[in-house]
Amino acid sequence: MPTLLLTAHDCVGHVHLIIGSNSIANARCAKSLEVGAIPIVIAPQDAEVHYALKDKIDAGHVQRCTAAFHDEDLTRWGRDEVDNIVDAVFVTLGGKESMATRTHISTLCRRLRIPVNVLDSPNLCTFSLPSTHSDGPLQIGITTSGKGCKLATRIRREIASLLPPNFGSTVERLGTIRRRIWEEDYRSNQALEDHSAVPENEDDDVAAQRPTFNQLVSESDHAAAKTRRIRWLSQICEYWPLRRLASITDADIDAILQSYNTTSQSVASNSTSNTPPLDISTLEIRARPQPRIILAGSGPGSPSLLTLATHRAILRATVILADKLVPSAILDLIPRRTPLHIARKFPGNAEAAQNELLTLGLEALQNGHTVLRLKQGDPYIYGRGSEEFAWFEERGYRPIVLPGITSALSAPLFAQVPATSRGVSDQVLVCTGTGRKGKAPEPPVYNDSMTVVFLMALHRIGELVGSLVAPPSSSPTLRQEELQKGGGEDTKFVVNGGGWPEDTPCAVVERASCSDQRVIRSTLQFVVQAVEAEGSRPPGLLVLGKACEVLKRRGGARWVVEEGFDGFEGLDDGMGLPGGGGEMTEMFAERAREKGTM
Repeated sequence: MPTLLLTAHDCVGHVHLIIGSNSIANARCAKSLEVGAIPIVIAPQDAEVHYALKDKIDAGHVQRCTAAFHDEDLTRWGRDEVDNIVDAVFVTLGGKESMATRTHISTLCRRLRIPVNVLDSPNLCTFSLPSTHSDGPLQIGITTSGKGCKLATRIRREIASLLPPNFGSTVERLGTIRRRIWEEDYRSNQALEDHSAVPENEDDDVAAQRPTFNQLVSESDHAAAKTRRIRWLSQICEYWPLRRLASITDADIDAILQSYNTTSQSVASNSTSNTPPLDISTLEIRARPQPRIILAGSGPGSPSLLTLATHRAILRATVILADKLVPSAILDLIPRRTPLHIARKFPGNAEAAQNELLTLGLEALQNGHTVLRLKQGDPYIYGRGSEEFAWFEERGYRPIVLPGITSALSAPLFAQVPATSRGVSDQVLVCTGTGRKGKAPEPPVYNDSMTVVFLMALHRIGELVGSLVAPPSSSPTLRQEELQKGGGEDTKFVVNGGGWPEDTPCAVVERASCSDQRVIRSTLQFVVQAVEAEGSRPPGLLVLGKACEVLKRRGGARWVVEEGFDGFEGLDDGMGLPGGGGEMTEMFAERAREKGTM
């Protein structure tokens, strides 16, 4: 199959005939309107019209002919200057029953030399529409010549993702420089009545450069010197990294043109200047990564459960602010050169410690750093991530947020507690055991088919369990703060207790996925006593519900303690995944050393 000729057409004012009224017809009309053409839809009165196309017709953006296609339509609806012949035809009819019509229309269009595109019929088309990325004057079109449109779309996305953001504006700026230089060259040569300077012709389809592209320009070669600026522009477009080109600003354009005007006068007096119109070192500074703040979750504890994005952020950050409960195995991944600040949070100092981290982060951003705010679990699951996002955004730094595996779902899994199980638990509720300013939150009401996970609850487990097993009040009372405010008739009422049975199974999971993981299996009746007897090993959480005994039962004991974690055992056999956090830390550290990042 011969190669297709890809072209870019100026379609402003052209008439495009769209035959059909389905979703494809709507897409063709949208594309025609986008390029400034006039779309006319041919569809019978009883034809079903796509809702978006109907909106365009009702708004007057698209004209509709409520009749079946006739041969005369090709020579009736066009522009006067081309004898009323339409400029392009899109046939969007589908189905085997329309094949004869599609073939007939294609034959007519070919006879009249009208470009025609027929849906799903490459052999009937004289042109096709590529998958297009548009950014101002920059357009990138990808076609598979009808062999796989979805593949073309993917290739287009992949290519577009490699470009610097808003690169179309860079193309616009470079075009402005090129046009102004040509204008100055023309005026200068006309004034001197000298036509010896031959400009460097350019075309998007010319891959090779002229032999004179990199030719040395001597001081005595005045003819070449007169075109050195346009040659300089061609060379930076050819050789400069795209990120450096993207850093050119409108102020740089003014500087280039001012430099050009100055040196043009020097050329007229037979003197030359080799001073570049742009300071490359300045552009390099602009092209460097800008200050950024990253909010990332470190997962439940094991380095094996870090996302690749968070691991890269750890290696590339220049300042790291970590939660107190981020395990040491995660912190060991931080390169030694990177400053690390760990939150100094303790009871009664949480707000002050939080404000200290925010201030440190802001100061680092103002000094040009890449700041990583490393959190336990997931940033948006009781991690105050949304508050920090808003705080930094208000100060001009929009954070990048990287998810983490939340312990609310992974810790029960590592304790062999399925959060949902058919016939046992059909819903999961994630709660906090500590409300704002240390206040106790309301307990969830008992539901025998629900699994409840309490985060940040073990330090006040006695109070929490007491509220869970307390019966709902038969005469609801107002919240204490509402009473203090003098709540009126519209004030909401709440229950005092959750009404959970004391024999409800539960599990305390501490340091999930770490080598020193511990699970205490019990019931609401004995779990407080168990925690007091066994001690605390933060971070930990409480899982509540019948799902706690789906896979493992404690027998007749009041509580059972399980030590250690073997969740990754055997995964290192032929897969390169170590079985513990220490080995994973060493693997990451070794890779970092190989890449020169440590």
